[in-house]
Amino acid sequence: MKKTTLFHYLLAFTLLISFAACKKDSKSDNTENTDMATHADDQSEVSGEVEAVANDADIALESNVSFSGRYQGTQGLICDASIVVDTTSNPRTITITYDSTNCFGNRVRTGVVVISTAQGVRWKNIGAAVTVTFQNLKITRVRDNKSITINGSQTYTNVSGGLLIYLGTQGTITHSITSNGLSITFDNGSQRSWQVARQRVFTLSNGTGVVTITGTHTDGNNTGIAEWGTNRFGGAFATSIVEPLVVRQDCNFRLVSGKVKHTTPLVTATATFGLNANGEPTSCPGLGTYYFKVIWTGPNGNSITVIRPY
Repeated sequence: MKKTTLFHYLLAFTLLISFAACKKDSKSDNTENTDMATHADDQSEVSGEVEAVANDADIALESNVSFSGRYQGTQGLICDASIVVDTTSNPRTITITYDSTNCFGNRVRTGVVVISTAQGVRWKNIGAAVTVTFQNLKITRVRDNKSITINGSQTYTNVSGGLLIYLGTQGTITHSITSNGLSITFDNGSQRSWQVARQRVFTLSNGTGVVTITGTHTDGNNTGIAEWGTNRFGGAFATSIVEPLVVRQDCNFRLVSGKVKHTTPLVTATATFGLNANGEPTSCPGLGTYYFKVIWTGPNGNSITVIRPY
């Protein structure tokens, strides 16, 4: 359970930080820049919460013998939710009901997520897949009361096989997340469809946990796409992981490197992580500060560079 819990918090922290770091100063008078700032913030919320649910799914799946082949019990493993397991139906289900407990101090979740899979499927097996269905999962951010609501389903696949609890002996475990259309409702009432294609690779380096996240979708010359669809303004977008996002346990579970790119027909923004205050690559700062550098290019070729801590 300790190893599973470690990676649960590791991944939740990773994605919330990495995509939130794409946020920009929305004080610009340029409408496209302001819209991109809002979209980047939306992206940080959606991406982070989809990953957080995947982490909860890992915990629930690995904690029940019918799904994983090993048993440790599910109750109390997710601090803001209760879990009900149904192993007799076909498909079998794990229902996670979020109860609005603010146990992390940064957000409140309500709604239901149902994990389902056919009888006989064991999560530890190579290629094992489950369907993760969001049912009015509403996430409200505490600092500004901003909320998003997610509906729809995605497929979560254990590409390599194995369980995170045994990562030390297996060496590498790979999971993928795909969806042909999650429905996202924003706090202004707009509702949009987003698609997802990402891969997460878990490894140990000299006993240290490392997670590497990449995008797996390609559209023309745009590769490494992790999410794409229509933003709250009705414009098409694609978010690519240009350089893998890497999180290390020995750096206090910090995001130590990687780059993401937001692309719309008018504006492109990239954010590079793992830098010092001068915008140069740095070693692990432990409890110190990492910085990210954002370069924001508008339709007229004008660009803005910002360096900020994260």
